[in-house]
Amino acid sequence: MLMLIQLEPRKGHVTNPKSFLPLNPREFLVLYVLVDNPRYGYGIVRAVDEQSDGDVRLDPANLYRIIKRLMRDGLVGGAGTAQSNENERRRFYEITDLGRSVLAAEASRLDRLMAGARSKNLIARRQRSL
Repeated sequence: MLMLIQLEPRKGHVTNPKSFLPLNPREFLVLYVLVDNPRYGYGIVRAVDEQSDGDVRLDPANLYRIIKRLMRDGLVGGAGTAQSNENERRRFYEITDLGRSVLAAEASRLDRLMAGARSKNLIARRQRSL
């Protein structure tokens, strides 16, 4: 059974999403894969690998450092634990409302950068589908 736990940011914690920008690409991807549903560590690793087409690989030590920092900053919270089929306890993580706001602000920032890159013909313009 998955039990949700809402963690509050530290007292006096910064809540302005733009103050967290720019995000490290690995932090961005961890937040990004948590948008749809809570995940446990190995699930995050697999999802990041998939979303980045294998370009970004997270080893467990780096993943848990990132998660610890994101939790400290109030961007990720613990979403409880669950027993797996192999009788292992898995700790799940979820994006917080602040994390979602930070992720949206970073996506907007990156979108503006990509628009500039397209205007300079550094990358192909997107084809509009009908």
